[in-house]
Parts: sequence; C-alpha cells; structure tokens
Amino acid sequence: MKEVFLKINEANYHHISYGFFTRLGGFSKNNYSSLNCNLSSGDNPQIVKKNIQFAMDLLSLKNKKLKLPKQIHSNIIEEINNKNLNKQIEADGLITNDFSIALGILTADCTPIFIFDKSKSFICCLHVGWKGCLMNIAKNSMKLILKYNKNIDDIITIIGPCLAKENFEVSINFKDNFIKSDPNYKKFFTKKNLDKDLFDIRGLINFQFKKLGVTNIFNLKENTYLNNELFFSHRRATHEKLLETGRMINIISFR
Repeated sequence: MKEVFLKINEANYHHISYGFFTRLGGFSKNNYSSLNCNLSSGDNPQIVKKNIQFAMDLLSLKNKKLKLPKQIHSNIIEEINNKNLNKQIEADGLITNDFSIALGILTADCTPIFIFDKSKSFICCLHVGWKGCLMNIAKNSMKLILKYNKNIDDIITIIGPCLAKENFEVSINFKDNFIKSDPNYKKFFTKKNLDKDLFDIRGLINFQFKKLGVTNIFNLKENTYLNNELFFSHRRATHEKLLETGRMINIISFR
C-alpha cells in the first residue's frame, strides 16, 4: 500500500523489519482517521487494536509480540524481555535482544528513532520530544547499546518524520534552557521575531548522536505538521482547535 508506512531504501537490512507508519490505511474515523494507534485517546479501543494489528501484519510480524511503552517525555530507556513484556513500562525508549519481541512507539510531531546493529545484537526505539532531547535521551540510549555491541561503527540510527524547524516555534526561555545545557545547542535555534525562535530538533538530535561517535545516521525528512494527508500532528490539531488527534505507530523488529 502506498505510503502506509515509510522507510529509507539505503537503510534496508535483511535482518530488520521496520516502518514509520503514516495515518493512512486504518479503520478509525473523524479526527482519528484512519490509522490511529493510540489506545489512550478517545477512539474506540477495539478499532485501535485492529489498527495496530494491521500495522504488524503489513510488516509481516504476525508471530511477534509487540511492546509499547507508556510515554512520559523522559530520557528513560528500558530493556524488554519476556519477564517484563506484559508489565506497564513508563519510558521513552525500549531495547531488546529477543527475536520474538517487536518494539514500538507512538508519535504525532515528536521524533521516532530506530537504532540497531549489523550484528543482530539488539533493536532499540526512541520517542524524542523536546524534553527528551534536552535531557539527551540519545546519550542514554548509547550507554545501553554499548552493552550489547561495543563497536560503534556497527550501529545504525534512523530518524523518522517529525515536526520540522519551520513549524517548531518556541519561546526565548525555551531556547535559553537548551543553551544552558550546552552552548553548542544555540546553532539549532533561528530567530523568528522578538519573542519567538524556531527550533531544529532534527538537527540537534543528529548533532547529539554524532557527538557520541555514531556515523551511520539516516534521516527521513518529512514534516508532520505540513502534511495533513499523511501525518497526525498534535501542534496542527491545537492550532486548528481540534479536541483530539490520533498517533502514528512506529515499529521495529528482528525478521
């Protein structure tokens, strides 16, 4: 199906199945139309479960067990195995080396990231909002990843669709908090007017991973705000005064 999920052709590895899903191809209606995968929204839970299963089937993951965290806009990453698979996990990153488990996160402007290696040692997914970016969830992820594979040249990072700089308007105080954290972050802010800046979260995330020594970084440069047909966007929904909007699912698994 055209554009139900997106991936990067240059980052196609035979042992990994992944997809950054759009809002297309599902069964939800109205503001949630159509592939809403958020069970915590006001959407019909049975339809949401049907949407999630549809996404799993499209990636040929019928025999995998999908784990989604309760996302809390943090820099917490949890290791997933069969002991905690059925427990509620509050985190914004998941990592596993279990071939029977698929990992997922939900987004609607925040940045979805997949990380894996060429040696089949682990898979990892991250949900990165501005808070996770400020707290450098990328750094936390690499601390865990290096337990699985110490060869950083073996690591692949794929950064998916998110809110682009042109639509990521922030306050001066917002910018100041980032610069206090690291003066180098200043270059990821551009002045819009006296009171507002534009924030390049994709650029900063790339910078954070490169600073950690990661060189195999791929970007799927889609702006969730501008493309209403393909993506849910929390910011766009707020600007349009909608009560609620859906969430895209992003899934990675060993084949």
